[in-house]
Amino acid sequence: MLIGELASEAGTTTRALRYYEEQGLLESGRTTAGYRLYEPGAVRRVRNIRELLSCGLTVEDVKSLLAYLDADLPEVFSYSPLCADGYGVGAQRVAQLEERIAILTELRDSLVQRMPWLAAPGDTAAEQAA
Repeated sequence: MLIGELASEAGTTTRALRYYEEQGLLESGRTTAGYRLYEPGAVRRVRNIRELLSCGLTVEDVKSLLAYLDADLPEVFSYSPLCADGYGVGAQRVAQLEERIAILTELRDSLVQRMPWLAAPGDTAAEQAA
């Protein structure tokens, strides 16, 4: 399948596909005319890449999960000692997200303390500031 067909079926852009290929997440062959040519399984791989990225993983994180990209991703990953590396990547990303959430919460609370009228109804930070 050509790049435009893959982009359409996977719900993404040709630019994203070229980026995934550049990053080593996706492979293509070439036609005699030099056009990128993808295997039918590339649709699943691209959808999995997009799903993992939408969960907060980075491209570097997804690179460490290449072995899992060609099968349907489970709704919930079961624990298996064989997948410890992947779990480590997930744990690291969760820790980074928790840190960012804490920083953003502090910033919001600081702003709401200075301007309580900006708080959402039931916001305890605004009630404490009032």
